Amino acid sequence: TGKRYDRFRDRVMFPIRDSRGRVIAFGGRVLGDDKPKYLNSPETPVFHKGQELYGLFEARKFHRNLDEIIVVEGYMDVIALAQQGLRNAVATLGTATSEEHLKRLFRVVPNVLFCFDGDQAGRNAAWRALEATIPGLQDGRRARFLFLPEGEDPDTLVRAEGTDAFKARINQHAQPLADYFFEQLTKEADPRSLEGKAHMVTLAAPLIEKVPGANLRELMRRRLKEITGLDTAAVNQLMQSAPAEAQPSYDPGFDYDAVPDYGDYQQHDYQAQQEWTPNAPGGQQKKWDKKPWDKGKKWDKNGKRPDFEPRGPRTPATVEPPALTALRTLLHHPELSAQVANASTFADEENVYSQLLVALIDATQKNPKLRTMQLIARWHGTDQGRLLRQLAEKEWLISADNLEQQFFDTITSLSARQRERHLEQLIRKERQSGLSAEEKVQLLNLLNRKVPAQTPTSTGV
Repeated sequence: TGKRYDRFRDRVMFPIRDSRGRVIAFGGRVLGDDKPKYLNSPETPVFHKGQELYGLFEARKFHRNLDEIIVVEGYMDVIALAQQGLRNAVATLGTATSEEHLKRLFRVVPNVLFCFDGDQAGRNAAWRALEATIPGLQDGRRARFLFLPEGEDPDTLVRAEGTDAFKARINQHAQPLADYFFEQLTKEADPRSLEGKAHMVTLAAPLIEKVPGANLRELMRRRLKEITGLDTAAVNQLMQSAPAEAQPSYDPGFDYDAVPDYGDYQQHDYQAQQEWTPNAPGGQQKKWDKKPWDKGKKWDKNGKRPDFEPRGPRTPATVEPPALTALRTLLHHPELSAQVANASTFADEENVYSQLLVALIDATQKNPKLRTMQLIARWHGTDQGRLLRQLAEKEWLISADNLEQQFFDTITSLSARQRERHLEQLIRKERQSGLSAEEKVQLLNLLNRKVPAQTPTSTGV
């Protein structure tokens, strides 16, 4: 429309600096209840939010000889810790911790401490941080993980208990990466059974082999042998047979790892045309000589150039399919599956996302204690597993209050679509070859149904 608006209206502003202290972007935290809670500047040639860390410049400026950096989840956590004298904290800019983040940190310090909330979301973020850390874990580098009491974050906790108590908590409860690694895998794969031992090696092997530090890698291999009770030959054989990472076959045109940002949708791949200024008076050239369109080629009588090629249709922006949104919600909130009465009502045999959603609901209904990482592990080494992991990492721009309602709205919509497909199939078959008695009853029931779709939830949500 050509109108301007204040991108960061009603937000507290946080300047984001590069390694030299230059302001390259801003982050804004909402003052009220608007969404998203945090909003960053759009991506630019000098600002890539998946690589920058809030507070890193300030931490290096305050400490000339930093030994360890604390990674927290938000701007306010960095500020709260700094106010209490802990000036070595940084935060990602609303994205999951990446390998690029760790490369930057390990160039500055040999030790990194991840400080996360104790809830399920915090533990999911910690595991993603572990996966990002492992490729950079050379001998002499160390990573630890600290989980805070559920419902607490660094901001509230350090204000409540003070700096000394918070430092004591770090010293007493922070887990080395290898300890946290094997603790989590033991929860997912029971090493007391043969199947559990094999599953643990399958999960652990690809990650252990990525450790660049020869000493740490060998020690983790030995630890894996001790836990599983398998000898060296057996472990090596299982490691070699572990499924290798492969390119996923699902919707390659969709960027599941992208972190959406409202300003990003205003960017286009074209360049603004440079303003043309005519030669000064007295010049001998015509004002249109040697311009980009003047290549010595004539225009035809219809006003077209011989070398003219029409522009192809504009590719529309990709929108996440509803089934993927439901999958992502269920990954973070597996307890919602208990309210789905009949998942078969939307089990579209031609839609891989719907099939995976039904399988996920079935798994969580049979075992309500399954958490996000355990669900992903069930499909480890498959396209489905890689899809689930990428969905779990994608940033939410939906209010937590609306997630549950959106999930069941999506379930209802999928059920309605499946009903319509079933109805069309029966009508087509009736016209072509006729229906059996059972199929006639199904068709009659579908035609007589007054509501658009049966809500497949047991609670009437």
